[in-house]
Amino acid sequence: MVYKLNKALYGLRQAPRAWNHKLNQILKELNFVRCAKEPALYRRQDKEQLLIVAVYVDDLLVTGSSLSLVQEFKQGMSSKFEMSDLGRLTYYLGIEVLQEDSGITLKQSRYAEKILEETGMSDCNAVQVPMDSGSKLSKAIDDQSIDESEYRRNIGCLRYLIHTRPDLSFAVGILSRYMHNPKRSHGVALKHVLRYLQGTSGYGLTFKKGSSSGLVGYCDSSLNIDEDDGKSTSGHIFYLNNCPITWCSQKQETVALSSCEELKRVTVRIDNKSAIALTKNPVFHGRSKHIHRKFHFVRECVENELVEVEYVPGIEQKADILTKALGRIKFKEQRSFIGVQDLSEQDGLKLTGDNVSVSLK
Repeated sequence: MVYKLNKALYGLRQAPRAWNHKLNQILKELNFVRCAKEPALYRRQDKEQLLIVAVYVDDLLVTGSSLSLVQEFKQGMSSKFEMSDLGRLTYYLGIEVLQEDSGITLKQSRYAEKILEETGMSDCNAVQVPMDSGSKLSKAIDDQSIDESEYRRNIGCLRYLIHTRPDLSFAVGILSRYMHNPKRSHGVALKHVLRYLQGTSGYGLTFKKGSSSGLVGYCDSSLNIDEDDGKSTSGHIFYLNNCPITWCSQKQETVALSSCEELKRVTVRIDNKSAIALTKNPVFHGRSKHIHRKFHFVRECVENELVEVEYVPGIEQKADILTKALGRIKFKEQRSFIGVQDLSEQDGLKLTGDNVSVSLK
């Protein structure tokens, strides 16, 4: 006998897709718009009122410009689903959330401690930087190989930790390049990162309330530092209200400004005067013919007054920590620039704020 299902049953292969389609349909009926670049994020804006919903399977994280919007959304969803209100957000996907009147604090101290425990580094001696300034890693073909699965698992855990620890971005990004065939030297560098994590497991980010100061980005690049192919490593970090909201450290990475049309103006600060001059020069001359056409996108944004490129001295370049290994004093200074601070003294989780989570059935 063959049975035809009228709806997907929980546990079947088709169930997740059917559930996502159903939830997407309901949210659109409530006038939400799905983010094109992040399908799990929905937004509804009515004049100056904004409501944002983040979806993780059947759990929803809701935040908005006013508590009345959140209450209205919960009532609308309650009419469609059986819903459990889990209250204000304190813990989400390994991220600890502390809400106060002055702002919101994010950290992953429990997750960091779990990484140290699983790697057997809970009792190791701590170091003050994740990577020594003189370190030069390469494929090291003649070096002794180590366990690939364990190396990849540890790197994967550290990459998730970067959500609240941008100070680890450069070191973890470098080590991620050798996951296909890790050597003993890469394992030693990985242990060095874990030793740094041992002394900074309670560090995290704080997002403070304040008047809007616009979107400001810092971009930096270290040329020809890869020992194998000579490619460069670049990094960028963007701030909103002087708080870091996105960052990246990667080989041959470019600043992502494709959504700048939605913003009034984006300010990008770099320490390369030649690059600034190139953004303002409309002439495509022979010395710039080797530059790929897509990299002239920033120049078009400057001409359309969507992007403003400013010069910043190297000593004030906040993206410096994302492109190179720094000395102890310089690293601590740069770490404070990107907003990473010790939050281990904040023990309790105070339930104040407008961010809530709900679970649907």
